[in-house]
Amino acid sequence: MSLFKISVPSSALSALKSRLEGAIFPDELDEAGWDYGVPLADIKRLVNRWRDGFDWRKEEERLNATLPQFTRDIEVEGFGILNIHYIHQKSEKAEGIPLLFVHGWPGNFLEVSKIIHLLTKGGDSQLPVFDVVAISLPGYAFSEGPKKKGFSTAQYAEVSHKLMLSLGYNEYITQGGDWGFRITREIASRYGGEYSKAWHTNLPLTGPPPNNDLNSYTPAEQEGLARLENYERFESGYFKQQSTRPQTLGYSLADSPVGLLAWIYEKLVGWSDNYPWTDDEVLTWVSIYWFSRAGPAASLRIYYEIMKSGLNSQSPVPTIPMGCSLFPKELGRVPKSWFSRIGNPVFEVEHDSGGHFAAYEKPEMLVGDLQKMFGKGGPAFGVVSGRSGYGNNSLPTLWV
Repeated sequence: MSLFKISVPSSALSALKSRLEGAIFPDELDEAGWDYGVPLADIKRLVNRWRDGFDWRKEEERLNATLPQFTRDIEVEGFGILNIHYIHQKSEKAEGIPLLFVHGWPGNFLEVSKIIHLLTKGGDSQLPVFDVVAISLPGYAFSEGPKKKGFSTAQYAEVSHKLMLSLGYNEYITQGGDWGFRITREIASRYGGEYSKAWHTNLPLTGPPPNNDLNSYTPAEQEGLARLENYERFESGYFKQQSTRPQTLGYSLADSPVGLLAWIYEKLVGWSDNYPWTDDEVLTWVSIYWFSRAGPAASLRIYYEIMKSGLNSQSPVPTIPMGCSLFPKELGRVPKSWFSRIGNPVFEVEHDSGGHFAAYEKPEMLVGDLQKMFGKGGPAFGVVSGRSGYGNNSLPTLWV
């Protein structure tokens, strides 16, 4: 284990500015709006800010001051040792419930930044607290990327599980959306019972059951299915490219910060529920990809590998408790009656606002759901032996 501080070389900052200064923009149709993709005015504004006003050093200092970061070598069967970046903050109480937070694409460890302190603080004795570990998946942010083909769901689950064990958490719970849903489900299936004690997701997805009857679903569920169909028809082009020819796209994203910005900005805005993104929030998010250890192209390959190994060739349905938080502006949602096809649902909450980036858009809501699920009276209370989330609040915070 090593302490980690983000420290982007000055030469990398200068190289980025040089590329931004030489940016060439495409033309745009009159009144195109968002119908054809990201508006030109938005990208020009963001590029100007990134080049001349955005202070990466200030953001770097803020992240280093607020997020306890570490790296650790984890051996993955068949792939050797990978150096993994992660956030780890223990609770303010002695019995924090170990929680592994797993992001997806185009997410990163920034998603945990708004919930980590809410989960670990001990201000209310009626609410449970957690020890939070947020992994940067291999190939993302400051984690080393795989060097060999075939690094798929099982390997992401393995490296995440081994990280928790290396931190002394022989029992733990998980939370994830996007690819984090599929990875935490795999953890629940492979390591559930002995190690993984419960899991929670904000994107429970599965195919329809036999004898699917649309008329049997609630209006909200029918709307969720309609959103999912709309996503498949009009918004999933990126998925097809990243899951078939990620290397080809990778040249553009690795060479052009403007291309990377547009590729990710489209998702941040389009997949959130009118979240008021500031320019600096967007630029910090995209900068994490630009300055990432393995480069922007590495983050795409998860699509190719998982699709090649079989998106629907899932491991056995986990039997440990599963919780679901449902947000209306998610990419789509399936009816609750389908949830038993992916897990053992014991906790479900429907919210009236929020989108794909739940931990970042609606941190209080997501944290509240976790506190209810794992707190006293909740369906998963006490699943981790000796760690109920309630304890002596006078003990100091410990980091590993």
